[in-house]
Amino acid sequence: MGHRVIHIEPEAPPKPALGAPCNGCGVCCLAEPCPLGMLISRRRTGACDALRWNAEARRYQCGAISDPAGVLGPRWAWGAGVFSRLARRWVAAGVGCDADWQAGDRPV
Repeated sequence: MGHRVIHIEPEAPPKPALGAPCNGCGVCCLAEPCPLGMLISRRRTGACDALRWNAEARRYQCGAISDPAGVLGPRWAWGAGVFSRLARRWVAAGVGCDADWQAGDRPV
């Protein structure tokens, strides 16, 4: 099993157990984009371009849900409402953590 380094905001919550409710740790989306994220990011590896850090809430959020107009850009912003509702379904928001990766200790 290989190791990979991803850069996580120091104030992000620790990764929850598999199946536990999402807490916005960002590990899954920083490691690789989901199918929707692949379309948005136009790549299969690396951090998802739609991932947003919410400093007030101290958690990561899917920009396709929390900032759909920003993710779509000005040309497609008119579809932000529909896109956000569909994105919630496509990324299985509220279903639980499906990332079976283990996050290691954070450097100090």
